Amino acid sequence: MEARILIIEDDPVSQKLHQKVIEAAGHQVAMAEDGLQGLMLAKEQDFDLVISDVMMPNMNGYETCQRLRENPKTAQIPILLLTALNNLESKIKGFEAGADDYLSKPYEPDELVARVNVLLRRKTAPVEPRRTLEKTGKVVGVFSLRGGAGVTSIAANLATGLAQLWNKETALVDLALTAGQAALMLNLPLRNTWADLAHMDTGEIDQEVLSQTLRSHPSGVHILSAPRRVEESELIDAAKVSRVLEILQTSYDYIVLDLPHNFAETTLAGLDVAEEILVVLAPELASVRSTAMALEVFETLNYSLDSTHLILNWVFERQGLSKADIEAGLNYAIDTTIPFSSDKFVRAINFGSPPVLEAPESPLGVIFEDLAFQVSKDDHKKQRPEPPTDAWKRLAKRMRKRR
Repeated sequence: MEARILIIEDDPVSQKLHQKVIEAAGHQVAMAEDGLQGLMLAKEQDFDLVISDVMMPNMNGYETCQRLRENPKTAQIPILLLTALNNLESKIKGFEAGADDYLSKPYEPDELVARVNVLLRRKTAPVEPRRTLEKTGKVVGVFSLRGGAGVTSIAANLATGLAQLWNKETALVDLALTAGQAALMLNLPLRNTWADLAHMDTGEIDQEVLSQTLRSHPSGVHILSAPRRVEESELIDAAKVSRVLEILQTSYDYIVLDLPHNFAETTLAGLDVAEEILVVLAPELASVRSTAMALEVFETLNYSLDSTHLILNWVFERQGLSKADIEAGLNYAIDTTIPFSSDKFVRAINFGSPPVLEAPESPLGVIFEDLAFQVSKDDHKKQRPEPPTDAWKRLAKRMRKRR
């Protein structure tokens, strides 16, 4: 399929190279020499895709990308950033600016064409109407009153585990509205976020709007990402959160909430509808104290402690408080212990590949698959999915061995 592609590049040699590769793939090319000229062309003409260099005079690629996302006419155009800076910081900047993909220079022509074709297919793929569930989807909240316990990592692995286990529609909702990183955990850009809903009246938010706002991941998870900027997060109130979760419950089997470390109104809107809450803590005194405070608040708010589960995450290698001492101090049992595994978690964070997906038979992968099963709906637990997924087969094999 022939597409109209805007290339924004200041280097004459690179211009010719990009144009030759894209035209050889059967597409039309328009060229802009910097970000300002690219913005002007994108406003005046219609394009199916934008390819932009990062290091340019007048306006760099990150700002160009951000400006394209802010304009309603160009907000939905797929954007591919090209840069000679092959490091994590550059990738994060690109995703936060709203880029759809990121390719380091020098590149192989076939790789550029493949990335372009993937983005064009995503653009032209129709948004299928969400089905309506007879029963509401199950909401699971992942929470800690103290930062650094690994809430986002656990939420991302849990959502991915549920999707892989049952092959059911699963949503991951980032309610850490200020600087939430759930999308980054699955290597997805912040092209569509909560900010797309910020200026809408609560009553205008419907299933179709949400379908266009959530980003899909190959694992089967659909992510509602935190806004790119702090000021955008301040426009999301509890009423919008409640409305979004109400709609998601009618179109997804599971909704996993990545919750912030506070009891703000938007956080409470998520906790209020959560059927199960996973409270994450680290084996250190401040985390245990914060957990005790959280459990007191839960009791005050009449949240069921039977549906509240403690997850002990060993975020450091040694010298932590023992599980027995923590349980005695809290007078509350720990359901799941996640062992120290810095390499797996660091790789997951840096490359956006959760252990439950990348290494499902590793100790961490097994723990997260088991955890996903524990929080699954009762009717799902009681029957074999048809056809059974690979994750379910692994789980069933482990369960037989444990008997």
